[in-house]
Amino acid sequence: MACNGANQSLLSGLATSTTQKSNGDAPQRRRLRRVRSAPLAEFGPTGINGDTALLRSESIFGRLHPSFKKVAIFLSVYLGLGTKCFYIIRNQIKGDKTNGILDAVYFSVVTMTTVGYGDLVPNSDLAKLLACVFVFTGIALIGLVLTKAADYLVEKQETLLVKALHMHQKVGQLEILKETENNRVKFKFYTALILLVVLILAGTIFLSKVENLDLVDAFYCVCSTITTLGYGDKSFSTEGGRIFAIFWILAGTICLAQFFLYIAELNTENRQKALVKWVLSRRTTNVDLEAADLDNDGVVGVAEFVLFKLEEIGKICQEDISLFMEEFEELDVDQSGTLSVSDIMLAQSVETRRS
Repeated sequence: MACNGANQSLLSGLATSTTQKSNGDAPQRRRLRRVRSAPLAEFGPTGINGDTALLRSESIFGRLHPSFKKVAIFLSVYLGLGTKCFYIIRNQIKGDKTNGILDAVYFSVVTMTTVGYGDLVPNSDLAKLLACVFVFTGIALIGLVLTKAADYLVEKQETLLVKALHMHQKVGQLEILKETENNRVKFKFYTALILLVVLILAGTIFLSKVENLDLVDAFYCVCSTITTLGYGDKSFSTEGGRIFAIFWILAGTICLAQFFLYIAELNTENRQKALVKWVLSRRTTNVDLEAADLDNDGVVGVAEFVLFKLEEIGKICQEDISLFMEEFEELDVDQSGTLSVSDIMLAQSVETRRS
């Protein structure tokens, strides 16, 4: 469903607190009740001023660690098999050769990233069939790297970027994590842009110094490589150049793809923020009240109003609301309009008899 657990827990808490205020004059402690569809809340020690941003940030990085390790294993297996296969059939690959093992690794990377310079090409049916197999599996692996490892590496640089922006200010770790959380997509975009510029400069300088290309040709080769055009008129031809290319081509092509992904994500986030701003700034009309009155009792409560606003900004849809209402009606056995422990017990006994 389009909604998330946080919205469900919020509405459950709002409904409970509203009921408590109407049943007693003395202030009572808010009790948050969890429904079947709501996820368990993550409780733990809080930071300064009760803030849990530090724990949330650490959990995000913790969840990404296994994915990064998985990608590293797949990449190692791919390059290992590619190197072994293309080394065995090295005599069936023609072109500008340097070292057997190095050329095999280099050819595997160029094939996986679909750069295809043309400086090394298959020259037999077996070599061509192997190239076909490795290019398809390589594209799949690149997709996995983009969704897991690249995002992990960029997130690891976000905190460093925020620290650099506040280098001359006295900002604590908690404030840095708060700002990173609030501007996550923006910092991902800036971090990917900085890494991309660094990779372009490094590749241009290396090609100019090691491969003896002039600056225009070096920059031209860099652009044709990271965009996977691979015209082939300029490429890495020395042993040192191909050692550098093995790592640089992987980093450059993935970083560029991730950069464009963050551009699209940032554009989507800006449009979402503009929509939220418009929804919150416009005046509520009688038509809005009628649409927000889910139970058709002529009165809009806090929970109904919040649901209406969430639906307006696209955080939840009418289908999701209908499903929640159906679940509530199933649990509300005594038809009182509220849920209690007795309702839950009765609902469970009814389900037991049905089963």
